[in-house]
Amino acid sequence: MGSRRDIGACFVELVEIMAKLRAPDGCPWDRKQTLESLKEYVLEEAYELIDAIDSKDTRNICEECGDLLLQVVFVAQIASENRWFDITDVIDVLCDKLRRRHPHVFGNLSVRDSEEVRRNWDMIKLQERDSKNEERSRLAGVPRSMPALLKAFSIQERAAKAGFDWQAGDLGPLWDKIDEEICELRRALEAEAAEDIKEEVGDLLFAVVNLSRHIGVNPEEALNRANEKFSKRFRIIEERVEKSGREWSEYTLDELEELWHEAKERLKGSQGG
Repeated sequence: MGSRRDIGACFVELVEIMAKLRAPDGCPWDRKQTLESLKEYVLEEAYELIDAIDSKDTRNICEECGDLLLQVVFVAQIASENRWFDITDVIDVLCDKLRRRHPHVFGNLSVRDSEEVRRNWDMIKLQERDSKNEERSRLAGVPRSMPALLKAFSIQERAAKAGFDWQAGDLGPLWDKIDEEICELRRALEAEAAEDIKEEVGDLLFAVVNLSRHIGVNPEEALNRANEKFSKRFRIIEERVEKSGREWSEYTLDELEELWHEAKERLKGSQGG
């Protein structure tokens, strides 16, 4: 690990490299980028860092941290060129925010536990919104571009903090809500009402997210795990079909179902199938 001076020197070098890439004699691709074009790379690098963390590969985690940091420096460089702000403003705003939202560390406030820290954090955020004349709703600040499952989870969490939630430990109403939404979806399907079908599918997913929240499961992680499980099994089926010399269209649904169960058994245990 480097010293604090080394950290500063490394960061300055990174900022200078980014400025060089954006200079008239720099890289044509980097010069072409805009805040809009960088959005996809910000998301991509964030997801790649998550994958690296899941893999527990510390070398890869280090590399992906750098790739995500690059996107922040890239955005700040474009902003600096337009005289909106620069990377020092980004850091100053962040440092001020961290000190302001941790009065139990940088001030004289005493807290009992992490839950009290979280309540203070939410209260300070509301005060900040008041000072900026921003929307004061507890749902304000949920990113519009956040993946839908995570967004539903975040909205429900914020509503729950205000006391708008089912009683903890009682899953009965949650199961009832899911059953209700399934019935409403069936009625919409029977009526062939396209817009109602779309709405009821959303309501059903929202209810399932609510259940997952109450049982302590992150719905995004759970669905990603299901996606991985399905993909592993399906690839095994693809291998079997390819080796058989038969076309997919020659297989009956029952035969494919049998291959599915074989794949499931093959993955069970060693890979958590």
